[in-house]
Amino acid sequence: MNSAPEKLTLPLLQSKMKCDPEGYECELVLLYNQFKSSMELFKQQASLHFTSVGGIGSDPSVAKDLSDRAMFLAHVTHLYPKHLIEFPKQLADLLNSSSKSLPSGLRCHIAQALILLINRKMVDIQENLALFVELQTLGDRTLRKLTFSHVIHSIKRMNQKHKNEAKNRALQKILFVLLQQEDEAKAKRSLITLCELHRRKVWFDERTANAICTACFHSSPRIMIAALSFLLDYEKIEDGEDDSDEESGEDDVASQTSQVILSKELVYKAHNKGTSASKKKKKAKLERVRRSIKRQQRMSSERSNSSYSPLNHLIDAQGFAEKLFSRLRACNERFEVNMLTVTI
Repeated sequence: MNSAPEKLTLPLLQSKMKCDPEGYECELVLLYNQFKSSMELFKQQASLHFTSVGGIGSDPSVAKDLSDRAMFLAHVTHLYPKHLIEFPKQLADLLNSSSKSLPSGLRCHIAQALILLINRKMVDIQENLALFVELQTLGDRTLRKLTFSHVIHSIKRMNQKHKNEAKNRALQKILFVLLQQEDEAKAKRSLITLCELHRRKVWFDERTANAICTACFHSSPRIMIAALSFLLDYEKIEDGEDDSDEESGEDDVASQTSQVILSKELVYKAHNKGTSASKKKKKAKLERVRRSIKRQQRMSSERSNSSYSPLNHLIDAQGFAEKLFSRLRACNERFEVNMLTVTI
């Protein structure tokens, strides 16, 4: 008796392709063609600004199919480099041309697929840095955190063993150009990225410090205020709804809610009082408080031992002060903003 043919799901097919890439080339070609057809439909809809109820963008199953195929192809690209040589560029082109009109979930999955390829060194982050900054301006919180975190950690990882000055300069140049643009959203995201990399001592150099200082003269008052705030409080940059990453976010919550001394009673309750679930929550909260206290102690130690600021790296400190004073005399900002400027 013949057994029924095995139904291949995408995860199962991915597993089989890893064991026998050549044996599943036909399936790959079929799936890749399906991906390209769906992608073209989404791009055409975006170019026509087609938003009727019957449009493909309104059908969740179509978006999910495209998301699943994009992630699947990203996972097997290294197995079929010749077949999928254009795939990374197609992902980036889709985000460049249609990101505003794509459903949020699909947009995040396409970005995740591209990030996976970058992490596997099949694509250079330099090719997509400007795109990732732009994606952070779309008002999609999940996408913003995903792309911002990726940029920060990719550049940090790139500089862990040794500094690649040529690569760093190329990436910095992209962010410096975006920072000088009139587009406030892009300029702000570029500034936040530069400040975070400088604060983490990844780009702890004269070029980055001077770029941050120059942002004080941006035509947008919000960019100017963000730059001034960072210069005055080196550990922070006011970013409203933005987060650098989950860990720092947890520490911030802990620092706001727990200016608490770790007493023996607090530790005892976390380990001995309540149900298993409540003790787990208490232990997690206790750990956040501990991290917050350590972070506050480190910040206090750094501030007492060093008066560092990016201003220390200014090439022309006198010229910067004169230009800032001229702007102070000419602008009609709130009193608080003028006081920030005077303090600098």
